[in-house]
Amino acid sequence: MKLAYDLHIHSCLSPCGEDDMTPANIVGMAALKGLDVIALTDHNSSKNAPAFHHFAKEYGILALTGMELCTLEEVHVVCLFPTLNQTMEFDRYMEKRMMPFPNKEELFGNQLICDLEDHYCGKVENLLINRTDVSFDGLWDLIRTYGGVMFPAHVDKSSNSLLSNLGFIPPDSKFQVFEIKEKENLSSIKKLHPYLNHCLALSNSDAHRLGDIKEPDDVLEVEVLSPEGVIGCFF
Repeated sequence: MKLAYDLHIHSCLSPCGEDDMTPANIVGMAALKGLDVIALTDHNSSKNAPAFHHFAKEYGILALTGMELCTLEEVHVVCLFPTLNQTMEFDRYMEKRMMPFPNKEELFGNQLICDLEDHYCGKVENLLINRTDVSFDGLWDLIRTYGGVMFPAHVDKSSNSLLSNLGFIPPDSKFQVFEIKEKENLSSIKKLHPYLNHCLALSNSDAHRLGDIKEPDDVLEVEVLSPEGVIGCFF
């Protein structure tokens, strides 16, 4: 079956996300746009995942959660997990792998946590957009130990992407999905990096504002209508 998707969305937990990007607002906008499956992927944290799963269930939208992890090399990688428990286990692991640099809200923005009523109930004190001490090398295997999958984010961007920061695709890479920001770059990127010819290309919104959440113009082919069914597309 075909599912309209957006697998890279930021909430008000990300300092670059607008304050009205609450879990309920995100899910509501996705439902309004006609999306079937969405993923919450804040920078280096999953603290809004519980509320996101709660509201996705209310709206009848398939939900995955995880984070947009910033590696030691400052490569952005989207990590997704099929269950909330797996997401939060990985979140606890990553809390210990981050730089303890306090957030300056006036400079970087708020990092707001929402409860199951979609009210602000707390905030993350340390800046979430810094790099972690987790290297891209071996990241696939690490994510798999938590039952998740990963894909390089916006590979055609000039910053914080696998190709801009490393300049190449490591020969021992195992990912089979990647994200492209501009579809017109897909052909040239594949010519320069033949590894990608055997991968599925995703087009996500990387939304930080409600209006930027993706329209239902791209679909995933899944065999089972479930988070696990979506994860199965990554192999």
